Amino acid sequence: MMKKPKKPFVPAERHETIRRDIETLLEGKTMSAREISSEVGIREKEVYDHLEHIHKSFHHGGAHLVVTPAECEGCGFVFKKRDRLKKPGKCPVCSSELITAPLFRVEGKVLQG
Repeated sequence: MMKKPKKPFVPAERHETIRRDIETLLEGKTMSAREISSEVGIREKEVYDHLEHIHKSFHHGGAHLVVTPAECEGCGFVFKKRDRLKKPGKCPVCSSELITAPLFRVEGKVLQG
C-alpha cells in the first residue's frame, strides 16, 4: 500500500512580527492571553513568552504594558504582587482553582522600529 506524500508545512504569511501584532492588538483594548492567542494564531503559552518580552522592551520606549491581575472567583483574592504574567494555578487563600485570567493592555504610543 502506497502512502500519500505529506505536504510541507507552510506558515501563514505575515507582514508584521508576532510581537508587533500583539502590541497593535493591545493598543486599543484589554485582552486575555487566550483572546490574543486566537487573534494572532499562536498557542497561549507562546503569548505569555511574547508578553514578557514586550513588557521588558517597553521600558525603553514611550509605552508600557498594563496588567490587570488575576483574581480568585472563590474568595475574591487578587494576585497584585505577582511578577509572572501567567495565570496562577490555585488561590493561596482558599485553594480554589477557579481563577480569572490576567488581562493585558498597552498604554502610551508604541514606537515602530
